[in-house]
Amino acid sequence: MTDLIALDGPAFEFAALERARHYGRAIAREFAIELCGRVLEVGAGVGQMSRVFADMQGVRELIALEPEEAFAPAFRARVPDVRLIQGTTATLDAGEHFDAAVMINVLEHIPDHVGTLRELRPHLHPRAPLCLLVPARPELYAAIDARFGHVRRYTKPVLRQVLEEAGYTVARLHYFNAIGYALWYLNFTLRGATTFNPTLVGAFDSTVFRAVNWVETHIARPPIGQSLIAVAYPAN
Repeated sequence: MTDLIALDGPAFEFAALERARHYGRAIAREFAIELCGRVLEVGAGVGQMSRVFADMQGVRELIALEPEEAFAPAFRARVPDVRLIQGTTATLDAGEHFDAAVMINVLEHIPDHVGTLRELRPHLHPRAPLCLLVPARPELYAAIDARFGHVRRYTKPVLRQVLEEAGYTVARLHYFNAIGYALWYLNFTLRGATTFNPTLVGAFDSTVFRAVNWVETHIARPPIGQSLIAVAYPAN
């Protein structure tokens, strides 16, 4: 799927993940306990994370939800064994219920993020976790965020408020990828870069990110990061 690197519009963001294999696996590890049984991936895009989620030990079945029809051919070529539903949380059949749901870099694209999370809640079994990763820190917002189609970047209090307003109880909320915060600020916020260098992304992913992620997961969570990770459950 290296042709995605040349695309603009909604597909442009996928290019950043194409060389970031360790980054994708690190995200999946964050939710290794929660993602099990029948799992819904909301905003699956072209399936870059879908293959990782489908192969996780506890996942019995992965169902992907994606509103962009243009992404369907690439998704089906990448993960032909994963069921793809074309639509949004508002268009899910009433009978669709899941043991867990995951949204990776999706919520920031949605103007009515509270409404979307409310629409998802009836499709989750009681005590079914919702696993989220979103861009963090409004001060990082740059031209490349706008190019990605990001409506916002989140702080911890704002993300907690959004989840609680939508009817969830937050069980875990922390920053992710501290080194990514510094590099994003320098390259995109200060310098104003609007593209990624795929070679540099791959080199960073296999060296610096792996080392920093080990520290974040084995020693101490960072006080700030490029992203936020949250796990929440439907409130009683």
